[in-house]
Amino acid sequence: MIQALLPILMLQDGAPAGAAQTSRSLLGYIHSGGVISYVLVALSILAVALMVANIVMLRRTSMAPDHVIEGLEPLLAERNIDAVQAFCRVPGNDSFLARIVSRGLAQVSRSQFGLLELKPAVEEAGARELAKLERANHGLAMLAAVGPMLGLLGTVIGMIGAFATIANETGVAKNQNLADYMSIALVCTAEGLIIAIPCTFAYAIFKRRTERVAAEVGDIAERLLGVLGGGGARATGGHRSPQPARTGAA
Repeated sequence: MIQALLPILMLQDGAPAGAAQTSRSLLGYIHSGGVISYVLVALSILAVALMVANIVMLRRTSMAPDHVIEGLEPLLAERNIDAVQAFCRVPGNDSFLARIVSRGLAQVSRSQFGLLELKPAVEEAGARELAKLERANHGLAMLAAVGPMLGLLGTVIGMIGAFATIANETGVAKNQNLADYMSIALVCTAEGLIIAIPCTFAYAIFKRRTERVAAEVGDIAERLLGVLGGGGARATGGHRSPQPARTGAA
């Protein structure tokens, strides 16, 4: 079955091989790797796209724009929760900071403990948004693992074809087919490593950058929401003080 698929995987039409070329272009090397080689090229393009996406997203100015911070400060100082929620829903204000503030305040508004749950609510919202933010980086980790496996698959297919050629063919056609199958094995192996090595480095770099930028945005959110937290604690204390008087009267 594998031998029957080999001509398809090599992208050959079964025509006799011509004269050997003295030089080969990059596209020629990719073509000599067969179908798996083109799959690996597509994965390399996807890897570059994920790297660019990480570079664009993992910036402090993207995750916590200055105009969002400046817009939230007076609204939170006025303790106008509805205005804060409406401000965060504006498409131009959509950001990592706006989403965690909006989600945290929405959870607080549904809780019976009110602002006492502000900090855990914001932390939970931040954890959810961080998980979404890391999806592109997890894609790089997956490509770093899948790339060598596809390269190894191409290597195995090429070696199978090479040994079948050694066993069944003779003459000039044997040498040409043997060279073609070895090209599949070596080109696919090289392409798999070309994908895996940069993706592994990029995953480690972006993971560290994600943690650092998320910590910076978390500090900004804590500073902004500290007005509500402090006010909530004082208000709660004010509600507690009449309680012993009512108990004594009873």
